[in-house]
Amino acid sequence: MESPKYIAIEGVIGAGKTTLAKKISEKLSAKLVLEEFEENPFLEKFYDDRKRHAFQTQMFFLINRFKQQEQFNQEDLFTDHVVSDYIFDKDQIFAYLNLSGEELKLYESIFPLLKRDLRQFDLVIFLQASVDRLIYNIKKRNRPIEKNLSRSYIRELSEAYNNFFFKYNSTPLLIVNTTDIDFVNRDDDFDELFRQIFREDRGFIEYFNPKIKV
Repeated sequence: MESPKYIAIEGVIGAGKTTLAKKISEKLSAKLVLEEFEENPFLEKFYDDRKRHAFQTQMFFLINRFKQQEQFNQEDLFTDHVVSDYIFDKDQIFAYLNLSGEELKLYESIFPLLKRDLRQFDLVIFLQASVDRLIYNIKKRNRPIEKNLSRSYIRELSEAYNNFFFKYNSTPLLIVNTTDIDFVNRDDDFDELFRQIFREDRGFIEYFNPKIKV
């Protein structure tokens, strides 16, 4: 399989996707595309009351993600490498988790129109972690906007991500079990993961379960 030029990192809140995207981007001197979640004026209200603010939060993310990915399409045709901390398709995970009824129908009528002309990534990396590890990471980084995230919501989100990527076949996919590794603070863990990403014999869909170091 050809070496990936356009790479996206995905995972549940707290999985480390932004950190990994930054580290890979730095190593490759690549263009870095980061989701602008802090610009969503509804997000904090959504974490306080999911049902009441789900639609506004979702539609803001949908349009913002589309505009960012569309710009990436137009500007980076000749960039050696691009690393993103999300894929546009991930928007559906949150939509089907949080919307229902007429709001979901409206979303379903808009999403495919926006998606159809966006570029696919050469490789998507899904960082899979236990709920306990995700909660640990969220508490450790201590973002004020995430202070009201419940364990039940993280569990729901984790299950939704797992289901989504279990069926995913749009691009090459590397699923990484990150529960027992620390690619942020341990160079060996990052280097091993980096080698897996650029392995010449990597298949279309692979699962990487790093050995626990003692």
